[in-house]
Amino acid sequence: MDDSAEAKEAMGWFHTARFLTTAAQMHHLPAYDLPEIAFVGRSNAGKSTCINVLTQQKKLAYASKTPGRTQHINLFALGRQGQSDAVLADLPGYGYAAVPKSDKIRWQQVTANYLITRPHLIGVVLLCDPRHGLTELDDILLDILRPRVEEGLKFLVLLTKADKLNKTEAAKALSIAKLQSSGGTVRLFSALKKQGVAEASQIIWDWVHAERGASAVSATASAETAEILKTEQQNDTQSSPEDDDLNI
Repeated sequence: MDDSAEAKEAMGWFHTARFLTTAAQMHHLPAYDLPEIAFVGRSNAGKSTCINVLTQQKKLAYASKTPGRTQHINLFALGRQGQSDAVLADLPGYGYAAVPKSDKIRWQQVTANYLITRPHLIGVVLLCDPRHGLTELDDILLDILRPRVEEGLKFLVLLTKADKLNKTEAAKALSIAKLQSSGGTVRLFSALKKQGVAEASQIIWDWVHAERGASAVSATASAETAEILKTEQQNDTQSSPEDDDLNI
């Protein structure tokens, strides 16, 4: 399969995304044996917009013009023909000053616990506005992730809103972000121009399918996992994910 065919397959897979459930605390999250990909970032980095563009669904993740609103972890199941083979986790954003201090502390704990302890987390996508670069809060998150990255956790930095940069600025932003992320994978991304969408889709698709293996990916989820996901989706039929990004 050539690169264009692989990218097309990855984007088609992303388009299968559907809302699974929302959870206010770690113990509310469903248990299953599917690989998870977490999306994290500051509240104005365009996280929900990125998820919507990757999945080619305008309203899958609610993108608010007012940052600092989401107070839950929102989960989305992926997989063809209704058979889930991965889950996307949209984590609350961080950095928004208007959020009460008690909420910031609570979500620092929830997000940190998720990133440290979630057993089937195989990859993290960090969204960053390249005009501001990786901030002190992003550095804290990187420190939290570092032990798991050293153990094999996949890590991708997407520099969103890349359409606002000229070529020189884009090259400089890429170089700086690679240094700040200790040489991790960094890509330019623009929801407006669709820049980097195919490449990011394929990177994440490769994470999941390398993790599960060709035979596991083609197989259906286990009976227990399938039943868990079915129950969660039935429970949340009338629910929808909240707007983008509570800041911690």
